[in-house]
Amino acid sequence: MKSFLRPLPLAAAAFAALASLPAFAVQPFTANYQASYMGLQANGVMTLAAENGGKWRYTLQVKNQLAELSQSTLFEERSGQLRPLSSHDASVIPFKRRAVDARYDWGSNQATWSGDVKPERRGPVALQSGDMDGLLINLAIARDVAAGKPLNYRMVDDGRAKTLSYRVVGKENMTIDGKTVEATKVSRVDGNKEQIAWIAPGMPVPVRLLQREGGKDALDLTIKSLR
Repeated sequence: MKSFLRPLPLAAAAFAALASLPAFAVQPFTANYQASYMGLQANGVMTLAAENGGKWRYTLQVKNQLAELSQSTLFEERSGQLRPLSSHDASVIPFKRRAVDARYDWGSNQATWSGDVKPERRGPVALQSGDMDGLLINLAIARDVAAGKPLNYRMVDDGRAKTLSYRVVGKENMTIDGKTVEATKVSRVDGNKEQIAWIAPGMPVPVRLLQREGGKDALDLTIKSLR
């Protein structure tokens, strides 16, 4: 599941380099999602937890009776930037298992990949200040919509660097923990794939994430609770 997990391959589009990020107060949370994947209902959990040395672990897991998908990124916050250090992606679907590890070495400014990945996608890929992996962009979108910042990012993931640009496409009321909130809807299109995110005030992550491929819903996550 390389999607909002890892945007549109999990998912991406063209734009210039990442702008400087504002100060960002990282806080732990657990978000429970109602999910739909492969046409079946699933449960999704997104967590952000502190680790030793001022680092943070950001994880997303989706599971139903057919598939189990997980993505986890270890990162640090540096002057408002969310800087990935390593990540692990794993998926189990009928007749196929896949696991990929990434390492972001900011000493040499290189990212490399290992595991079930093609040789041409192992890297190294040169890192630039402000680069993120696809999972961290979920946090960045929630922060930048609230701050009224441009939604342009450089994603280094899946053995390559891509520039991503989201645009605001409207507002929509959503119910979270029994309360109605007005969410800002943003979208990014890449060929026949579209990623849509709904951002609500005061929420550290999107309250809904929808991946569409060929005009059909491929993966849908809608938040049920946040604590």
